[in-house]
This record gives sequence, structure tokens and C-alpha cells, in this order.
Amino acid sequence: MTRWRWRALILLVYVIIGIYVAWVYDYITAGLLRELAEALLAVFLWFLVLLGIDLNIG
Repeated sequence: MTRWRWRALILLVYVIIGIYVAWVYDYITAGLLRELAEALLAVFLWFLVLLGIDLNIG
């Protein structure tokens, strides 16, 4: 494995552990994930928003 792959792997593990710790200590909640999903849908499907389609989850 080249050096950049090792760095990418270490970064990925670091981020995954950080997400887990944030979830356990309630910095990331189900409500936050729902809002993030709605925002991402609106960004990637912006043309549907302009047509009046509601992308709210739940």
C-alpha cells in the first residue's frame, strides 16, 4: 500500500470513531440526521423543489 492510502485509511478510521463518539454523547441525534438528509435531498434534487415538490422526511 502506498503512503497516501495509509493516510486515507487512518483518516477514515479517525472520522468513523469521531462519528461514533459524537453519537454516544448525543452531539449527533436522529433529528439532526433527518434534517441533514432533507438538506442533502434539497441540494441534489433542487429542480424538484422548484417544481413545488416537498422533500421533507417524516
